[in-house]
Amino acid sequence: MAYVAGDTILDDEYNAFLTNTSGTIGINHTMGTGATVYGLGQAALPTVQGGTDSGTTVTAASWNALLTAMDNIGNHTNDSLTARTQVVAGDTIAIKAAIAADLVSLAAEVAGGSTSATAISAGSELQSSRSGTRYAGSHIVEHTVTFANANNMRFFFNAGGKIRVNLTRVANGGGAATDKDDSVDEMIAAMGDFDIASLASTRSGSGETLTTNGFAVGFQDVTTSYQTVFLLTQSSGTYTSMTLKAELKGNATAGSTTNVTIKMSLTDADSGDILYTSGNLSSIDVNENFIGTTDFATKLMLPTTAQGLDPVYTLSGSAATSNTTA
Repeated sequence: MAYVAGDTILDDEYNAFLTNTSGTIGINHTMGTGATVYGLGQAALPTVQGGTDSGTTVTAASWNALLTAMDNIGNHTNDSLTARTQVVAGDTIAIKAAIAADLVSLAAEVAGGSTSATAISAGSELQSSRSGTRYAGSHIVEHTVTFANANNMRFFFNAGGKIRVNLTRVANGGGAATDKDDSVDEMIAAMGDFDIASLASTRSGSGETLTTNGFAVGFQDVTTSYQTVFLLTQSSGTYTSMTLKAELKGNATAGSTTNVTIKMSLTDADSGDILYTSGNLSSIDVNENFIGTTDFATKLMLPTTAQGLDPVYTLSGSAATSNTTA
């Protein structure tokens, strides 16, 4: 049946607005447990118990619960919904304008990872992995973020949650910054904030050569093998063989995975490195060809309850799975 504003709604019609899992996705599938790309872990609305095609009318309380739930999800996702007023006992409970269209829009926002959500707060640093020493080779790190179960992980990403990775250089290669330090700084600026979201990943920085572009890979794309999200190659500095690589995997495929592991690799492939001795006659810094201490750090960008969601979901634990300097 095609509904228009003013049509009286009955129980089976109302229940479809709650429970549909295809077509006009019901609000419970969008905001409740859901499946695949749907679900925010919110309490589901109860259906009206009248039996199929019973013709039972819907109360004002039930109808208002649907409108409130839609508004809450709309507020969090910053989706523009049709303006509606709540009803009171004694009113004819009629279809409000564009209910079906708004339900479809809300489902799409959640399935897309709530990319317009602003009720997001930066969490504290989870893991920090520094290179063991100054180096002329590589610094490779793996950080794992784990959730209590696959549903909680999906709810987190569907609500706009992200895993963020940053790279910093916390010491010089020599007594002063070396040419390689300068190249590392340019790579750091090119990456900026590396964010892993539901359907894609992003970097806030720009520049250098994007040798491999896998930014379409997000949480929903994980497999049990590493996929390259990006490979940046130094292009503006002295050491154009230097690369920064990000890879992503889960402990299962999307829908079943309970963790994500991010592998970050900063590699200095220059073959001309030598370590000068302290007795060199030209007074050259003995670490002139080295990179200073680097640090990969991971945090979460967390959905909050500020605009309608309650509860929100977060990790159960994290680990620095590996940290190798060569």
